Amino acid sequence: MTEYRDRTYRTQFSDSGLSGFTVSHKETDLWIGTDNGSFSVSMQQYALDMVRQLRSQMDRYLETDPGYRTSLVPYQPRPDAPLIFQFMSQASARTGIGPMSAVAGAFDRIVADALCQRFGCTDIVVENGGDIYASVSHDLDISVFAGQSPLSERVGIHIPSGSFPLGICTSSGTVGPSLSFGKADAMMTVCRDVLLADSYATAMANRIRTVDDLQTVIDMCSENPDILGALAIKDDRMAICGEFELRIFGK
Repeated sequence: MTEYRDRTYRTQFSDSGLSGFTVSHKETDLWIGTDNGSFSVSMQQYALDMVRQLRSQMDRYLETDPGYRTSLVPYQPRPDAPLIFQFMSQASARTGIGPMSAVAGAFDRIVADALCQRFGCTDIVVENGGDIYASVSHDLDISVFAGQSPLSERVGIHIPSGSFPLGICTSSGTVGPSLSFGKADAMMTVCRDVLLADSYATAMANRIRTVDDLQTVIDMCSENPDILGALAIKDDRMAICGEFELRIFGK
């Protein structure tokens, strides 16, 4: 499985008109962009404190409920669990796989909500290992990072203003450290709820082992009302569905 620690795909946000910064703590590595009007130098520390608090809550709970971390099917947390576990389990119940499949999306949404409440952001993007929460007032082009595929960062989707907020999440069986039972180079899903987008991306990527699986998975996505758009890549082939236009990018 290929690592992508350099996270070069973040350069796609350089022309988005947002003021950006990164926040890292343990395995969590966020890129956060906000509108210039609400941007403050204190945002970075505030976001870092949020991430540390969330991670501390999660680590303490998982010590007492280790089955939550390892479950590959929907799993209900105890009533006393922190809210992030409730959120992940709600998404997992819809996607049919383990709740940790929604952890990146959960961090995205919770951090975005906290920043918007504290600083009054009108536009915000939070990206976490290829999983994106976006609430912006302008069009956004998102390219797909697909590791060694020749289509990596050459294809993506165009999301018009008025479509947000959205979750745009990507899973892979060949890129990054996340658990996947498939061999997709990239499986992107777009949902209203970023936790659902995160978990569905994993669930659908699990089903792709060869290029022959691409259309079957995309047909499944097109029939799912939770999924507004999807793009799947394996080797030099791709399949796409949904309400967003395909974009071709140069390199």
